[in-house]
Amino acid sequence: MESFPVAAMTSDVPVATAALHAGALCRRVVITVAAGEDISAAARLMREKRVGYLVVSDVAPEAALRKVVGVLTDRDIVVAVVASETEPRSLRVGDVMTRTPLLVGEDYLIDAVLRFMRDAGVRRVPVVGKQGELVGVLSLDDVLRSIAEQLASIAGSIRCERQNERLLRT
Repeated sequence: MESFPVAAMTSDVPVATAALHAGALCRRVVITVAAGEDISAAARLMREKRVGYLVVSDVAPEAALRKVVGVLTDRDIVVAVVASETEPRSLRVGDVMTRTPLLVGEDYLIDAVLRFMRDAGVRRVPVVGKQGELVGVLSLDDVLRSIAEQLASIAGSIRCERQNERLLRT
């Protein structure tokens, strides 16, 4: 009977898969804006960076850590500025932003984060560290990408199993 290679046990290959945390899936490069910036500048930044979500941050002078003071979405701009026919240059980010956004810790389990996001009705959430500092943004797209990778691995295992079965039984 033919034998198959056994996966090497190295530090790169975990023996047991740990539960996923927000910090493991979030994007660490975050586009931020100041609350005092005008809405037009924030909209230009969104266009330039090709994002629909900005974290409004403030720097804590004692630690130089970015603290989240709000979030601004492209939808916020449409609803508060365009639909109300307000002059964009008359508004600041702080006038339009969501002031108390949902925040999650980087050690929060993904299943809990997804429940929080569902309950809050949001697609993206700032991820903060132990001192409340901004460390990333987690989006539903990030979670879906991870799930898709896992499903691809499962499908690959099934495909290889079938190929191996054909080889052994012919």
